[in-house]
Amino acid sequence: MNTTALLTPVAIGFGATVLIDLWALLLKRAFGVASLDMCLLGRWALHVPRGRIRHERIAAARRMRHECGFGWTVHYLIGATFAIVFVILASPAWLARPTLLPALAFGVVTVLVPFFTIQPAFGLGIASSKSPQPFRARLKSVSTHTVFGFGLWLFANLLANVKT
Repeated sequence: MNTTALLTPVAIGFGATVLIDLWALLLKRAFGVASLDMCLLGRWALHVPRGRIRHERIAAARRMRHECGFGWTVHYLIGATFAIVFVILASPAWLARPTLLPALAFGVVTVLVPFFTIQPAFGLGIASSKSPQPFRARLKSVSTHTVFGFGLWLFANLLANVKT
């Protein structure tokens, strides 16, 4: 994939990530449901190069300089990476005529990443099994990743219409 071809999926990934951030804001304001603290994501990511991947409780881990900004950067890089992978799997033809179902399915499948990596590394167990309300945490994760899939489709359509 050349640099020019990379820009479209990156833009789609950033757009889809903005959509999940808006979703998180809606959940917080309307229902009082807290979202992932990007500062904690940054803290975790900054501990990784120091050899610390798993924490008993990421919130209790040593704070790291610039963790909040780094966490937001990691968050958007993950969204862009997911979008690149999706476009590679879906083919360039999907970019020309985006369809909803493959994007939604991919979004739902991406929930496996936090279930088996981030949540255990944060000390929450596999699929948040050690969180105070595991079912609620899982439901929130699945809904967020479904919104991400919807965002892939939405922003691919927006970009496809701009190009035509």
